[in-house]
Amino acid sequence: MKTMPVKNTFLLLAGLVSGTVGLTAATHTPRPNIVVIYGDDIGYGDFACYGATAVRTPQIDRLAASGLRFTSAHATSGTCTPSRFSLLTGEYAFRQDGTGILPGDAAMIIRPGRATLPQVLQKAGYATAAIGKWHLGLGEAKTPLNWNEEIKPGPLEVGFNYSFIMAATGDRVPCIYVEDHRVVGLTRDDPIEVSYKHPFPGEPTGESERDLLVMDWSHGHNQAVVHGIGRIGYMKGGKSALWQDDEMSKVFTRQAIGFIEREKDHPFFLYLAAQDIHVPRVPNKDFVGQTTMGPRGDAIVEFDWMVGQVVQTLERLHLLDNTLIIISSDNGPVLDDGYKDQANEKLGNHRPGGPYRAGKYSSFEGGTRIPFISTWRGKIKPGVSDALISQVDLLASFAALAGQSINPADAPDSQDQLAAILGRSSEGRQSLIEQGMKDDLALRQGHWKYLPPGRIRDGLGPWTEAQIPTPGFLFDLSKDPGETTDVAPANPDRVKAMAAQLAKMR
Repeated sequence: MKTMPVKNTFLLLAGLVSGTVGLTAATHTPRPNIVVIYGDDIGYGDFACYGATAVRTPQIDRLAASGLRFTSAHATSGTCTPSRFSLLTGEYAFRQDGTGILPGDAAMIIRPGRATLPQVLQKAGYATAAIGKWHLGLGEAKTPLNWNEEIKPGPLEVGFNYSFIMAATGDRVPCIYVEDHRVVGLTRDDPIEVSYKHPFPGEPTGESERDLLVMDWSHGHNQAVVHGIGRIGYMKGGKSALWQDDEMSKVFTRQAIGFIEREKDHPFFLYLAAQDIHVPRVPNKDFVGQTTMGPRGDAIVEFDWMVGQVVQTLERLHLLDNTLIIISSDNGPVLDDGYKDQANEKLGNHRPGGPYRAGKYSSFEGGTRIPFISTWRGKIKPGVSDALISQVDLLASFAALAGQSINPADAPDSQDQLAAILGRSSEGRQSLIEQGMKDDLALRQGHWKYLPPGRIRDGLGPWTEAQIPTPGFLFDLSKDPGETTDVAPANPDRVKAMAAQLAKMR
C-alpha cells in the first residue's frame, strides 16, 4: 500500500543542535526521547499554571514556565477509554464499535498488527513502555480471560516493549497489576476470578458491608469490596496480588524511573498514565491534607509529585536536553463520580474546568479541553499557544519527529502538528471533533462550536442534561467560552454547513 511522509518536517527540524529544532537523517542528530505523562480526569483549571489557586502544582508549573502551555488543546473524548484509544491509534474512537468505557474484563480493542504510536516509534528504534492505567482491554474477543495464566494480547502486542499496568481503572476489578503478560504477585493457591455479571457467594459487597467501608459510595461502586472500598464488578481470590490504593502513584513512578534508567543510553518512549485523580481518590499519606479540597485536591498534588520525580530522574541522568515531555489529561474534570469524598463540599472557589462548561462525559467544552504542556529544554521557547490541537495528532506528530512515514489509512484522523507542539507555528488544526458519551459529537471549527440536536451531560457530578433543539447549538467561543449563548438563529448558513461537515466526518 502507498505510504507518505507525515508532512515534510525535516526542513523544520533541521538544526536541533544549533538551537532551532533538528533531527535530520543528514546530520544524524540523536532522536529525542519522548515522555507522555497522562493524568486522569484532570480539568483545564486544575493546575496552578492554568489558574488554580486552591492547589499548588510547582513541578508542573515549572514545566509550563520553561515550555509551551496550550489553551486550546483537546482530548478526543470526554471519557477515558476512547481518548486513550485515539491517542495510541491516531483514529477517533467513535469510528470503531466497542470503544466506550470498558469493564475490567473487556477484550483488547486495539487490534494487534495495526499501526500505533508505540509501534511507529519502535520501528524508529525506540524502546517503548506503557506504565499505569491501560483501560483498553486485554485478551481476545469472545474468549474469557484467565487472569492466572499468560494475559495476551496486551500492550506488548501493539507496540510496547515493556508494560506495567492496571487493567482498567481504580474503581473496577480486578484490583491487580499486570507486568507484561502476568499478574504481579499472584500465587497458584489463590487464583483470581472476575465477573461483571454475578457476585461470588460469600464474598463481601459494598451493600452487605456498607457500614464497614473506609470510603462510602454515592452511586454504583457497591459490588466487590477491596481494602474497604466498593468497586465496579465482582472479584474473588488473588489476595497476595491486590494493589494498595494509596501506594499506586509511587508504584507507577518507581516503574517509570526504572524504565528510564534501563533505557537511558537509547531513545525511548514512555507512556505514563496515572491513576490520579480518578476515583477512588486515595492519595498517599505524604499528600493527605496538602490542600483544602480533600482527596481530590490532594490527588492533584500527588500527580504533581509524580511529574517532578520523572523530571528529576531525567535531570539526574542528563537526559533533559534530549527529551520532549508532554503533560496532559484524558478528559475533563468530575467531582462526585461515585464516592462520598467531599469533592463538591470542599471545592470552594476552585474551578476544575476553568471557564469552560461541564466536564467528564460531556461534549461541552469542559469535557475535552484539557491542560496540555510541551517542554523540551533548549528546543521549545517558553510561551503560551492558542493553537487548536488534539491528542489524536500525537501519532502523526511523533512519527514526523522520529523520521517515520505512515500510511494515512492507518491513522486516519491524526495530523502532523509537530510545528505547533514545538512552538514553531501558532497555527494548529482547522477543525476537530469532540466526543461526549457514546455518539454525542460536537464540531470545532476555529472559534466556532456546533453541537447537534439531542441531550448531553451537563455539570460536574451530580449531573443534569442539556436539551439541544433543532437545528443545534452554535457558540462563538472567542466571545463566549462558557457556551452560554446560542447564536444559531443568527447564523443559519454556518449551522447548516457545520452540521453537514459533522455528518460527513461521522
